[in-house]
Amino acid sequence: MQQRLYGKTGKSVSVIGFGGMRFPNPQDIDANARLVLHAYHSGINYFDTAPGYCGDKSEIIFGAAIKQMKPGSFYVSTKSSARDKGELRSSIERSIDRLNVDAIDFFHIWCVITLDDWAGRKEALKAAVRAKEEGLIRHLVVSSHLEGNQLASVLKDGPFEGVTLGYNVINHSFRQAALDASAEMGLGVVIMNPLGGGLIPQNQQRFAFLGKSPNTGVVQGALRFVTSSPAVTSAIVGFSSAEQIDQAVAAVEDAPRLTQQQHAELRKACDGCIPGVCTGCGYCLPCPAGIQIPGMMDAYNMKLLSKDITDAALIQRLDWQWDITPAQANDCTRCGACEDRCTQHLPIRQRLEELGKLAR
Repeated sequence: MQQRLYGKTGKSVSVIGFGGMRFPNPQDIDANARLVLHAYHSGINYFDTAPGYCGDKSEIIFGAAIKQMKPGSFYVSTKSSARDKGELRSSIERSIDRLNVDAIDFFHIWCVITLDDWAGRKEALKAAVRAKEEGLIRHLVVSSHLEGNQLASVLKDGPFEGVTLGYNVINHSFRQAALDASAEMGLGVVIMNPLGGGLIPQNQQRFAFLGKSPNTGVVQGALRFVTSSPAVTSAIVGFSSAEQIDQAVAAVEDAPRLTQQQHAELRKACDGCIPGVCTGCGYCLPCPAGIQIPGMMDAYNMKLLSKDITDAALIQRLDWQWDITPAQANDCTRCGACEDRCTQHLPIRQRLEELGKLAR
């Protein structure tokens, strides 16, 4: 497994990291801990989690696995979205306890959604800096779904050593400015959703252009698109099986790291491949009207990804995958709260209106 320096921290992390958001059957702590250990023994040394992931079991799963890892051979990342300094401090202490570590290697000010949101995090930021001074965290970083230029302004404003952001072949143009700024500042960059929240492996025919190189499949191509960027340190994948881990590790084995110009040419070749898809991050929730927005947008992705999709197939998708009907979309009050929080800035209200018509 290739390793890269995380910014100016002096820490070398694996090019592929383990994202703890998609564990199968999270109640089975031991089975999922074995999955984490499989990744560890495969050369992955960067493990990303957060309170609340997988029914609030993710940190506990990693903690069980960490008991069996050699101290100093791995790095753990977790997060807090708290605004209150006392709440953030409690979150740090609770994460340390659940992860079975003495300190958190990379601690995130989590999910900065808007610049106003960032402005409201200053007390929490002070508490995080204090925790770092006390040795409870080693490196202070930020996680955000902001547009690239906005995120760049946050990075320049805060005392951060790195950033975790969503970046893939689908949304790269939306976030490229943040990668460029990170490279200029010498920050570590960890990529979430490198596979588009599962959309790329689920629609390999539409993303076939990613697998045109010899001995490169679509998933490999998607991971190489991300990890070949000169600004990227690591890409975290939400693994749910040992097979997925093995495929990801193989994907980046001996994969080249491109120059800025080479990667710019690669991005240009991918521009406009599948615009406007929802990656299913869930930040649009909760909906005041109780609409299951990610499920609705998942069905709408099918409409985007297939010109021949039928109304019946969309209704079936909503029923079988999400146990909802198109009629729920008509409950939308058009308040716009979902669009304010949407990490991809999608026209959710318009899409709900289209799906709602299937019920008529």
